[in-house]
Amino acid sequence: MSIDPSLPLAEALAAAITMAGPMSIAQFMGAANAHYYASRDPLGTEGDFVTAPEISQMFGELIGLWAADLWDRAERPPLAWVELGPGRGTLTADALRAMATAGLTPPVHFIETSPVLQAAQRTRVPDATWHRDASTLPDDVALIAVANEFFDALPIRQLVKRDTWHERLVACQDTLFLPIAGKPVPDDIVPSSLRAAPVGSILETSPDSVQVMRAIARRLTVQGGAMLAIDYGYDGPALGDTLQAVRGHAYANPFDAPGENDLTAHVDFTTLAAAAQSAGGVVWGSVAQRDLLGGLGIDSRTSALARASPARADALLADRNRLMDDMGSLFRALAVTAPHWPTPAGFA
Repeated sequence: MSIDPSLPLAEALAAAITMAGPMSIAQFMGAANAHYYASRDPLGTEGDFVTAPEISQMFGELIGLWAADLWDRAERPPLAWVELGPGRGTLTADALRAMATAGLTPPVHFIETSPVLQAAQRTRVPDATWHRDASTLPDDVALIAVANEFFDALPIRQLVKRDTWHERLVACQDTLFLPIAGKPVPDDIVPSSLRAAPVGSILETSPDSVQVMRAIARRLTVQGGAMLAIDYGYDGPALGDTLQAVRGHAYANPFDAPGENDLTAHVDFTTLAAAAQSAGGVVWGSVAQRDLLGGLGIDSRTSALARASPARADALLADRNRLMDDMGSLFRALAVTAPHWPTPAGFA
């Protein structure tokens, strides 16, 4: 389906639907998020949401030490650092500082398509190399890849149960967008345990997420290394409509003002794990973010920073609690390693 780039996005989507009929949730979400991220820095109190690296330096530091420990136990091979959807570059900047204390100073590669966010990343990690996707990453060294709140923003498909399962589509009246049930889909694309679900049930899949995970896992299998994916989600399969929009730190209607809200959906870590395994990766987890950060020593790090800066002790504890309590169970972590690489810390 062709979308006219010369028109405001809502008008372009409405025109495309008028010409070709309702579009999939995945097409709508993909177009909306591409415009959204290309046109703004959505992070921070002045933006629409805050991620863990923006809450506390401890988050990126602990991930950096996670990577350095794994690299050390893998006998210190030549290595490149990769972050998918690196936001402002804060996580990588904090991780690099921590990794350097262990002797690891890898070249940095960012997978990022937003020119606005690339500019922000350049101020924090000026020597990085930018890529549109994984196809141009280095192929002659091991990789440590990190994806924090990356998979949740990739497009999803939705199926809705009526008399049988139907693809959920987006229709339009003027510029009012609304979801409808489209044509039936074959039962065999629905997990057998969910086929008899009640009428009105919704099943989500993310083919783009599977494609990205397979691409990274194939590289790890050949080149060596590991990937750490952290996001809010669940171990599936499961039913439920998790598509949501955030604007100004508040929830919005995901079908209103396309391109002006951050659209996300919960991540099915079981599907990500299966995608990695199908490409030869070894999977660890998923585990709750609370368990990962606890295993990596967030309490010790909080205490050390508080001793070094007593005036910040209360703020540091509040940040620790936000990462461990507020986000600790909602967010999960999945690790993928090359065959024969060591067990990653936090997943034993």
